Amino acid sequence: MGNSYAGQLKTTRFEEVLHNSIEASLRSNNLVPRPIFSQLYLEAEQQLAALEGGSRVDNEEEEEEGEGGLETNSPPNPFQLHPPPEGCCTTDGFCQAGKDLRLVSISNEPIDVPAGFLLVGAKSPSLPDHLLVCAVDKRFLPDDNGHNALLGFSGNCVGCGKKGFCYFTEFSNHINLKLTTQPKKQKHLKYYLVRNAQGTLTKGPLICWKGSEFRSRQIATSTCSGSFFPALESTAAFPSEPIPGTNPSILMGAQQAGPASDHSSLSATVGPAVFNGKDSPKCQQLAKNNLLALPRPSALGILSNSGPPKKRHKGWSPESPSAPDGGYPQGGGNRAKYESTGVSCVPQVGLVGPASVTFPVVASGEPVSVPDNLLKICKAKPVIFKGHGNFPYLCGNLNDVVVSPLLYTCYQNSQSVSRAYEQYGASAIQPISEETQLLLTVYYLVQLAADQVPLMEDLEQIFLRSWRESHLTEIRQYQQAPPQPFPPAPSATAPVTSAQLPWLASLAASSCNDSVHVIECAYSLAEGLSEMFRLLVEGKLAKTNYVVIICACRSAAIDSCIAVTGKYQARILSESLLTPAEYQKEVNYELVTGKVDSLGAFFSTLCPEGDIDILLDKFHQENQGHISSSLTASSVTKAASLDVSGTPVCTSYHLEPHSIRPFQLAVAQKLLSHVCSIADSSTQNLDLGSFEKVDFLICIPPSEVTYQQTLFHVWHSGVLLELGLEKEHMTKQRVEQYVLKLDAEAQTKFKAFLQNSFQNPHTLFVLIHDHAHWDLVSAVHNLYSQSDPSVGLVDRLLNCREVKEAPNIVTLHVTSFPYALQTQHTLISPYNEIHWPASCSNGVDLYHENKKYFGLSEFIESTLSGHSLPLLRYDSSFEAMVTALGKRFPRLHSAVIRTFVLVQHYAAALMAVSGLPQMKNYTSVETLEITQNLLNSPKQCPCGHGLMVLLRVPCSPLAAVAYERLAHVRARLALEEHFEIILGSPSSGVTVGKHFVKQLRMWQKIEDVEWRPQTYLELEGLPCILIFSGMDPHGESLPRSLRYCDLRLINSSCLVRTALEQELGLAAYFVSNEVPLEKGARNEALESDAEKLSSTDNEDEELGTEGSTLEKRSPMKRERSHSHDSASSSLSSKASGSALGGESSAQPTGLPQGEHARSPQPCGPTEEGRAPGEKQRPRASQGPPSAISRHSPGLTPQPDCSLKTSQRSVQVSVTSSCSQLSSSSGSSSSVAPAAGTWVLQASQCSLTKACRQPPVVFLPKLVYDMVVSTDSSGLPKAASLLPSPSVMWTSSFRPLLSKTMTSTEQSLYYRQWTVPRPSHMDYGNRAEGRVDGFHPRRLLLSGPPQIGKTGAYLQFLSVLSRMLVRLTEVDVYDEEEININLREESDWHYLQLSDPWPDLELFKKLPFDYIIHDPKYEDASLICSHYQSIKSEDRGMSRKPEDLYVRRQTARMRLSKYAAYNTYHHCEQCHQYMGFHPRYQLYESTLHAFAFSYSMLGEEIQLHFIIPKSKEHHFVFSQPGGQLESMRLPLVTDKSHEYIKSPTFTPTTGRHEHGLFNLYHAMDGASHLHVLVVKEYEMAIYKKYWPNHIMLVLPSIFNSAGVGAAHFLIKELSYHNLELERNRQEELGIKPQDIWPFIVISDDSCVMWNVVDVDSAGERSREFSWSERNVSLKHIMQHIEAAPNITHYALLGLRKWSSKTRASEVREPFSRCHVHNFIILNVDLTQNVQYNQNRFLCDDVDFNLRVHSAGLLLCRFNRFSVMKKQIVVGGHRSFHITSKVSDNSAAVVPAQYICAPDSKHTFLAAPAQLLLEKFLQHHSHHFFPLSLKNHDHPVLSVDCYLNLGSQISVCYVSSRPHSLNISCSDLLFSGLLLYLCDSFVGASFLKKFHFLKGATLCVICQDRSSLRQTVVRLELEDEWQFRLRDEFQTANAREDRPLFFLTGRHI
Repeated sequence: MGNSYAGQLKTTRFEEVLHNSIEASLRSNNLVPRPIFSQLYLEAEQQLAALEGGSRVDNEEEEEEGEGGLETNSPPNPFQLHPPPEGCCTTDGFCQAGKDLRLVSISNEPIDVPAGFLLVGAKSPSLPDHLLVCAVDKRFLPDDNGHNALLGFSGNCVGCGKKGFCYFTEFSNHINLKLTTQPKKQKHLKYYLVRNAQGTLTKGPLICWKGSEFRSRQIATSTCSGSFFPALESTAAFPSEPIPGTNPSILMGAQQAGPASDHSSLSATVGPAVFNGKDSPKCQQLAKNNLLALPRPSALGILSNSGPPKKRHKGWSPESPSAPDGGYPQGGGNRAKYESTGVSCVPQVGLVGPASVTFPVVASGEPVSVPDNLLKICKAKPVIFKGHGNFPYLCGNLNDVVVSPLLYTCYQNSQSVSRAYEQYGASAIQPISEETQLLLTVYYLVQLAADQVPLMEDLEQIFLRSWRESHLTEIRQYQQAPPQPFPPAPSATAPVTSAQLPWLASLAASSCNDSVHVIECAYSLAEGLSEMFRLLVEGKLAKTNYVVIICACRSAAIDSCIAVTGKYQARILSESLLTPAEYQKEVNYELVTGKVDSLGAFFSTLCPEGDIDILLDKFHQENQGHISSSLTASSVTKAASLDVSGTPVCTSYHLEPHSIRPFQLAVAQKLLSHVCSIADSSTQNLDLGSFEKVDFLICIPPSEVTYQQTLFHVWHSGVLLELGLEKEHMTKQRVEQYVLKLDAEAQTKFKAFLQNSFQNPHTLFVLIHDHAHWDLVSAVHNLYSQSDPSVGLVDRLLNCREVKEAPNIVTLHVTSFPYALQTQHTLISPYNEIHWPASCSNGVDLYHENKKYFGLSEFIESTLSGHSLPLLRYDSSFEAMVTALGKRFPRLHSAVIRTFVLVQHYAAALMAVSGLPQMKNYTSVETLEITQNLLNSPKQCPCGHGLMVLLRVPCSPLAAVAYERLAHVRARLALEEHFEIILGSPSSGVTVGKHFVKQLRMWQKIEDVEWRPQTYLELEGLPCILIFSGMDPHGESLPRSLRYCDLRLINSSCLVRTALEQELGLAAYFVSNEVPLEKGARNEALESDAEKLSSTDNEDEELGTEGSTLEKRSPMKRERSHSHDSASSSLSSKASGSALGGESSAQPTGLPQGEHARSPQPCGPTEEGRAPGEKQRPRASQGPPSAISRHSPGLTPQPDCSLKTSQRSVQVSVTSSCSQLSSSSGSSSSVAPAAGTWVLQASQCSLTKACRQPPVVFLPKLVYDMVVSTDSSGLPKAASLLPSPSVMWTSSFRPLLSKTMTSTEQSLYYRQWTVPRPSHMDYGNRAEGRVDGFHPRRLLLSGPPQIGKTGAYLQFLSVLSRMLVRLTEVDVYDEEEININLREESDWHYLQLSDPWPDLELFKKLPFDYIIHDPKYEDASLICSHYQSIKSEDRGMSRKPEDLYVRRQTARMRLSKYAAYNTYHHCEQCHQYMGFHPRYQLYESTLHAFAFSYSMLGEEIQLHFIIPKSKEHHFVFSQPGGQLESMRLPLVTDKSHEYIKSPTFTPTTGRHEHGLFNLYHAMDGASHLHVLVVKEYEMAIYKKYWPNHIMLVLPSIFNSAGVGAAHFLIKELSYHNLELERNRQEELGIKPQDIWPFIVISDDSCVMWNVVDVDSAGERSREFSWSERNVSLKHIMQHIEAAPNITHYALLGLRKWSSKTRASEVREPFSRCHVHNFIILNVDLTQNVQYNQNRFLCDDVDFNLRVHSAGLLLCRFNRFSVMKKQIVVGGHRSFHITSKVSDNSAAVVPAQYICAPDSKHTFLAAPAQLLLEKFLQHHSHHFFPLSLKNHDHPVLSVDCYLNLGSQISVCYVSSRPHSLNISCSDLLFSGLLLYLCDSFVGASFLKKFHFLKGATLCVICQDRSSLRQTVVRLELEDEWQFRLRDEFQTANAREDRPLFFLTGRHI
């Protein structure tokens, strides 16, 4: 660029520079003073240093000066000295006498004007469009210079003739000006009125009021300090037609001012931005100042112009209706109203042709005529940017100029900056003055290079920076920036005055060689514009690019405008103001009307041999018959390996198994975790537990290729089979149901989807919106919505009420460009955004992949690497030709010119390569290179594989022209079979000639003769030019054989970040990872040797510019020329035969021939990888996917392959030679051919290098500069553009994006600084009332283009489905019963096999089975009985010691409809049961105390019940007072089937979320009483999770107790309650024995219940069959409760379920044995048998033994079983034994649980009883050494069962009188265990038992004294020997009451 600068102001304050410059120039003799620009700007990149001190002299604001200055939003409060006389006229425009004064009414009437008086026009604020005629004494008006006006006033009313008004106040009242401020003649007398030639009175020149006596110093009134302009609600002010100027692309001014942000973004305000070239001033780094730390503006409005504008408009053009008055805060004034809502200030394209009528912007003064032949003379339409102040009317040839308000908007925005600071509490900081703004604009234009275009965003940054420098001291305190060194503040200097401005501007422009011309006018801009038009017509501005017109004559206020007259700049700017629709209309019009013919005629004159067509015909005739059109013939002649049948084989074409890449898996998991977190949140927005399966619908843009590609991915991913949506043999039609093309037919299909979701509430529907940045048009604000149903379709379907409200639809937006969905109004919560993970973190690869993604940032890096030819290039000779033709054909749109030039270049290049070398001069080096490689690549491969050239022509009509022309040239050159030309447009599918289809079928081994390629991916290896049209790509993936991406025709004037990245995304690619070093070196040598050996023409060698080196480099390291302009790079046509050109491809190839079914073609489930081999999880038994190897060729990004027909799976992939050598190669599965042949092949096929080199991309120069230039942080300039055409910036006062920002930070940045335009579907979102406005079930997945997002979301569907299935499954313990072989003989079995209930008499005869069979007690001590003699080998070690803690065996079971659930289950039926019913007040429950005395504890026990209101009917309360009296019990005789009689108690700890307390389904809806028994400290949390359950809260002394305490209290409470109920019901006449005595004690992990159905052939028959089924708990309970004589049983229970249950276990229906887990307890019979309240482990075994020994019956129903869920939290696991003192979390081993009394041992924080039980379980062999594995001599355990470990057996005896004990007379015991023995144990009792010599004794007591007393009382010293050192205690501190042991040996 000319005088390039980096855009940083020098630290000196610029006012000072100006001041010094003026002073210097006045003193200097030199005529040319030093340009101020160089002083201010040329010091690049200097750190911003601030200046403290003198705030700038106030920039005086003219007091309401402007014709509309009096309009405000407040109700008028007329300033009148006297009320108008009664009955006088007060109508606007009439005097008080009722006479009309309006100029339009009386312009032709004769008016009597006294001598010395002049007629002048007065402006009334209430009539902005009219002038009122007055006669005023000219002595009181100023002269031409604005001086010599007498103070005061003298005037007459021309209406009623009243004379002699001496005060302007009085006169203004008379003519009804209705002022709200002090009337002043200077403000209201505006124009002289003059008679024209026809004698009509017309508006004349402005009255030149001058002088500062009328200036006021007021700054903005406080009411405006934060004025936001609310959007106007009514559309009345807007034209009903769309406003043509609205440009959805870039806002040059980054944002609109004022109400322009109202409705359809007024055309005038919007044009797209145009960018500066590569060296444009770097955007000033606002980010340094941490602006993001500032809170976002509080109002929801757009900070467009917060605060009164500096000046007001001076008038409204007559065409423009004034904006409604109601919309603006006071003080906003007229300027805020802007160019009036209905006026379009940009060319409007008419229906007939491009009329480009430009309405004048707010104008005043005399009209300016536009010369007739302006366009012809100037060769471009000048673009006039309105600046400050008035703008005149234009008339005449309006077609030839364009007027835009963007600069005005930019000025307004930069003035709003100070307001933004004021909102954060700063004192009023003055905005940058108008003079300074204009001067900075001139400086900016001066430094632009000839090939650069001004960019409003640059200008905004310059203003912002300048303003910040001048106010840094004030600003600094409002920004948390690191303190910077401050130089001493200079003294305040005077600001630029309007008088100095023209001179300073001319001075600045003097250094730029006429590129900026300054015109100064005396009266109004009109004369300056006329002067400019005159100079243009006279050709005096030929070298001038910008004309700055300044009118500074008015009283210190300036008018200005800037005209862009440079042909290049004007053309780009005027075209940038067209919307895409207008652009297409314009191009269409030029093609239809034949305007382009002149272009063709011109081309034909260029060729010296005559017209190209004549040459072509001549060539065609000469060569007919001599050309071999057989491509294969020419290629087969080369050395090629042939397969068995003799057909050529290309070894570069490989099949690779398809896989989900690690990245895709990671993203799928991230998506899943986001869905889970929505479900886990307390908002109840997603109830995953209620869904049984997953269904989905993928919505895509209306592109046939994308549609086929997506179908292909869905088919090959196997997701339909995995989700169970389809069966094995699905058809293509079935797959089509899951993909929706958003076209005219979409609505029907979508309604079916909604209907389906409504009918299947238990299916979770995932609505995937792919390519989600496309079509964000609002259905509500869309002006076309009635006529064109396809516009706003996304909004109508995806945002409809049904989707938003359906609880079973989750919406997932997927896009590479999420910016338009990240605004202040977005529906997507920032927590629901999922960004594609970075490939490496801190230099470490996060996921090992054998391919590396090559996207935009890598392309840009390739331009910086300095080693290789850059992959991004521009074509300077092409650009030069386009520019020259643009000047020659100014009326043609540049897109037309560019297309014609490029097609001409291709035509000439094809001719040059085909034998007309003279045509080389008529093409560019780049095009020649592309063409040579296109034609030569098939010759280098035995099969004829070639490369693809993508030619992007966005405009469809131009694409058709290009196609026809190239096809014609190809036909004339007889190249029809050498390469294909394909016209790709969104609306149509892929059309390929028969010859090429045949080749593709052969390559891909497809036998189906009907097969046709339906996606671009299937064109793998086909030499072709793909002309890709459509304004936007729609996610089509391209094959790996794509070598050149020719984007020279993209619409460079109209770019936003999304559009730019979308075009460049077409080239995104996967390349093989770098080869490991050793292998890499060897491989490179091989490859270059191969080239020397095989390449027949030197096209194949890659010449670097530094010299021809044959060493090949990886894509980023190829030799690179010194310039990005490849034309200057000395790259001849040799520059890259196969190197750059013939490289990538991968072809789908088939499977063995035997398979006939049809199946889709290759492409891959990975949506977007044009990458070879991605392996899919092997899927056995899954139908097509198992047979089909899926692959996404190459880079294919969005999934897009079509379903092919051959049912073998076709897999495309390519492995380059290097990836085959490399160890990380994905193609390890394919066998590499022998090294020799492989080397030969390496350079032959263009596919070989495909894995290693991304395509080469050609860009327009303007775009290229934009992409490769970076700001100081290294961020590409393009990234700081407006992110999307459908959004706008909230403020120019925003920090810049930074290169270091993550995707999440970028999202937050856009969410803070952008708002949607009114046409955007999110525009109305904030109005819905919710503050956040986020939709809870909406997610956004963003990732770079072509990276594999489709594969990731299809994988997400699978993992989501698996998780839902997992949620409906549960792990239950599945263990075989233990000790089965120790059972007694069959004489002792219950043999009535068909009895439904036990027969009491028979049952009593059964012996009790002491053996424990429950597998959870596998490591518990065996209990001996005299019925069996146990041999030690019978009970070996069932597990090795190290296996004891191995995870217990579980089985995964599908939950039945009768399962018990935890808190995560919510279904409709349960809501009331769980207490979430609307009729019940949530958590409404009462606390009741319940006390009873218990003699054994010697104190009263106080329990608390928490009883929800809905459960109070289960209890009895005392009448007065409402005290809880008892829990109601039914009668034994009740036979109702409606309820369960036994109350269920579930003791629980640590499982408030996971405990299975929801018995609603288990009880099949039957009424039942369920009580949770919880510890006091857990009461609140349980109550929170289970608000509708009854809680029994244990006393606080039991907080650290075990399950024994809970069982003990449940049983005691139940017995006490039974007594209370007997007493209560006895009064009602009911016998005590009729009250129901049973309760259920259930574990909190019982999940399902089963019944065994036995079908026996006969009563005694041994043969019987049985089956097990799931039943409800209600069924089981009602069966058991109905048993006859049930009250004679003390304890009933069920078998524990196991899949390994044997027939023998269920053969007999009942057993008399231990019961566990779920017991039914008779509290009446067991009144005198207690649970041991101290126990933690085995307390149920202990209790079972006591019950049996008390002579009571225990019965287990073997035909019923209970399943126990594995719950890994809570329960007995919640007891952690840790050291009491140290913070050391190291585990304490069981050996440390006991210690010697009074020792220094570390005390433990655990209950003594738990330490004792745990110690005995693991180390009891220390106490009982003789008992180890000695089952014939067990340990005698009196009155208790303690687990002594699996290797020691125990014999239980009870000391109670009349108890049942086994006969021990013949047993010798190896030990004696006395645990807390009571008075029933006496010396005589112990003397009955016999012990081995050396047997050991262990006595356990509460304290040492009772230990001694017990020894004495039981006379133990008679038979046992004690030593002092044999005393121990549990390792507890004294306050924790340790237990004491004494051990001794039998004498």
